[in-house]
Order: sequence, then structure tokens, then C-alpha cells
Amino acid sequence: MAIVKPFKGIRPPKELVEQVESRPYDVLNSEEARAEAGDNEKSLYHIIKPEIDFPEGTSEYDPRVYEKAAENFQKFQDKGWLVQDEKEQYYIYAQTMNGKTQYGLVVGAYVNDYMTGVIKKHELTRRDKEEDRMKHVRVNNANIEPVFFAYPDNAVLDALIKKYAQTKPEYDFIAPIDGFGHQFWIISDDEDIKTVTEEFRKMPSLYIADGHHRSAAAALVGAEKQKQNPNHKGDEEYNYFMAVCFQASQLTILDYNRVIRDLNGLSSEEFLKALAKNFIVEKKGAEIYKPAKLHEFSLYLDGEWYSLLAKEGTYDNSDPIGVLDVDISSRLILDEILDIKDLRSSDRIDFVGGLRGLGELKRRVDSGEMRTALALYPVSMQQIMDIADSGKIMPPKATWFEPKLRSGLVIHKLS
Repeated sequence: MAIVKPFKGIRPPKELVEQVESRPYDVLNSEEARAEAGDNEKSLYHIIKPEIDFPEGTSEYDPRVYEKAAENFQKFQDKGWLVQDEKEQYYIYAQTMNGKTQYGLVVGAYVNDYMTGVIKKHELTRRDKEEDRMKHVRVNNANIEPVFFAYPDNAVLDALIKKYAQTKPEYDFIAPIDGFGHQFWIISDDEDIKTVTEEFRKMPSLYIADGHHRSAAAALVGAEKQKQNPNHKGDEEYNYFMAVCFQASQLTILDYNRVIRDLNGLSSEEFLKALAKNFIVEKKGAEIYKPAKLHEFSLYLDGEWYSLLAKEGTYDNSDPIGVLDVDISSRLILDEILDIKDLRSSDRIDFVGGLRGLGELKRRVDSGEMRTALALYPVSMQQIMDIADSGKIMPPKATWFEPKLRSGLVIHKLS
């Protein structure tokens, strides 16, 4: 069963939310954060990307940068740009992209659920990235940014969310960069709080959709604090970390595509011939061609688009990993033909999130920067949950969730 609790969120006053809120720390670099923050001293980037307060070129891993994060977090509270709610409560966070809205419940997720596998992951994490976020959590004694969970569809929670969605939200704004809508409600009614807690308790698992490093860091710091406290009882705030939980059926997963620098010494004709061993190759012409179904890929090469349909027997429908298009393309194209073994470390490949569209693949190949591009059909949330349930790990660069959670709408303090 999944254990969640309400918490006393630290939030911007309604009139300041659009000055405080920001994109997540990991979707932009220091220069972009510096530009977006501009002369706005209330921007959350001063807490989540505090290197912008130092001369250009200062490492984001400089110890002074972490200390600056804590100093700025305190400053935001002292100045009233962030204010803690007086009551423990849940929150609803809705995002609207291209006319579709998804509703998430903001909860305190249980550290021990992460440690015991009730909160399930589908990606590997890197220790250096974990340690970076752990330092950020430690120095602020808070989860400044939420993680992104999915939960199996639940009719009771759906009805509760719909009830709140009919009321006036606490926050309601359009984000300036992407044009997506963001709304936020407060669940302060005791009966509704009890309902949320009880409905999650019926769930055997929660699933990390996006934010594996933040989840690991938040849980590991909570576990550290348990060990460091000689009077640990189990009900302390550090036993929980902040997550936004969405119904699985509402989530949008976009394609996560590949651009490749060279053909491993092959000519275009030799490459296409090698592909024909495991794929039905069909030329589609100069117009952008998008894969229409599972096991179909689009290839862009020499100004032409091709459909690649994986032949029967090249994948295993009974294996939650072997059935994935990201696995098929990694095994049969990137590894077998192009000799790209490690997607995480190879400098011969790059990845393009689906929000940028297939035109971005074409642009990067036409510019001469890349030799060819490969577009994949998106992974489904059900596939992710099946993999997490099986205890297996997805191949790297398999999922691209959109819209991303905005940061700064609510913060969870660990004490």
C-alpha cells in the first residue's frame, strides 16, 4: 500500500506566483536560467539555479552555490515571497497542453515506500546526479521542486479532483516559455484530506514518471535523517518528500528521437541494405513522415524519409523490455549496424524530445551537423508500469513527458 500525507506547503502569495514560478532546474542550463531570471529577484532560479548569482562560468557544483541556495530560500521567506500554510493539506496541480488537461495531487510521499519498492522506478540513476540533488535538499532542508509520479486510475480521486476543478483556483496562469496553462487548488477540507490518504493506501504501487534523480535524492536524504536522529519516531516530516501524482491514463508521453553523427563508415546504400535485414524499408519521400504505430520507425537520410517496420521475430511481445521500440532500435540499428553501444556516453548520438517535432531532426541533418535521424513511436504509460512492475529497467532516453512540472508553486520543508 502507498502511504502519503498532507503537508504545510510553502507557497508564493497569489499575486506573486508568476514572478516566483520557474521551469525545473534540469531542463535549462545556467546561461538560460540567468537570461530567464533577468532582473527578477523573486525568480525561483535564485534558489534552484543559484549559480546565476555568481560571475558567469561559476560551476553549479561549487560549494558556495549550494550555500547561496539556502541563503536565497531564507531570504524569500523573510521577504514574504514564500509563505508557509498553517494547516497540513493536499494540493491539486493541473496542466493544460494543446487543449488537454491533466490533474495531479501534490502529496508527501513516504521515504520508506521508495526504499522498499512500493514507489517503483523504471530508469537507472547516476550517483553524481543524485549527490548534487542530495546536497540541494540537505542545505535547504526542503524539497524545493516536486517529483512526478503516476498512479493507477482511481474513480474516487477522479471525482474529488473534478469537484475542485469546478471551483476558482488559487493560481491560474499561462507559462511564458511554452504557453501551457497551469492551475492550482488547495484541499483543506478534513474529509477530503482523509479520502485522499485512504485512497492512496489502497494502491499497491506508485510509479515514478519523471524525476528519478530527484526521487532518489529526496528519499536518501530522508533515510539519512532517520539514522541521524537518535529520537527518531517515524512521524517526522523528513520521512516524506514532495510528489505530484497523476492518473496514469491522463499522462502524455512524447516520442524521444535520435540524431546520429555518422554511418559507421557505411555509404547510404550500404546502410539501407543493412537495415533491410531486420526491417521492411519503404521510401516515403521528402515530406516529413511520422511513425504511425508500434514497431514502426521513421528514418531521415539524404533529404528523404523512410518507414522502417520491424520484421516479425525481431522483438519479443512477452518481454516488457524486448517489445519496446527503443530496445529494438538500440539493438538492431544503433548497436548492430552503427556500433553505438552506450547511449549514455557516446558522442556520436544525440536525443531530441518530441515537443520539438520531426522538423528539428530534419534541420539537424540538413545542416550537416548530423548524418541521419531516427524517429520512434512514443512509449505508453502502461508499458512503463509493466516494466516497473517486472523490476526491469528501461533503456536510456526512452521517455519524454510533457508538459513539465513548473517549480515554485509549492515547497515541502523537512522539519
